[in-house]
Amino acid sequence: QVQLVESGGGLVQPGGSLRLSCTGFDFSLGAYVLGWYRQAPGKERELVASMTGFSRSKDYGDSVKGRFTISKDNVKKVMYLQMGDLKPEDTAVYYCNVKHTFNGENYWGQGTQVTVSS
Repeated sequence: QVQLVESGGGLVQPGGSLRLSCTGFDFSLGAYVLGWYRQAPGKERELVASMTGFSRSKDYGDSVKGRFTISKDNVKKVMYLQMGDLKPEDTAVYYCNVKHTFNGENYWGQGTQVTVSS
């Protein structure tokens, strides 16, 4: 049973940085798409960043391009979301996700709160 666990959220001032971590999965598996999503109060969950298990392509939401970076450490079995130049509109619960490319497996973590405020 896959249990994804996010960590690293918290309160940060505008312009600051945070690094989120996600554990509980072998992120080296090439058949999965790995992703970070977020959901702000009253809004739908949206894709923040994604990558394939082979790390050959990375995609970012328009609002975070140039500020956030998705990466992973296959040895430590951790997926990261490095967030920089944080803005109040980045405030949300952030979730990690792994999704098999064709067999329907789809796993979510419990989420970690990120609050950007002065």
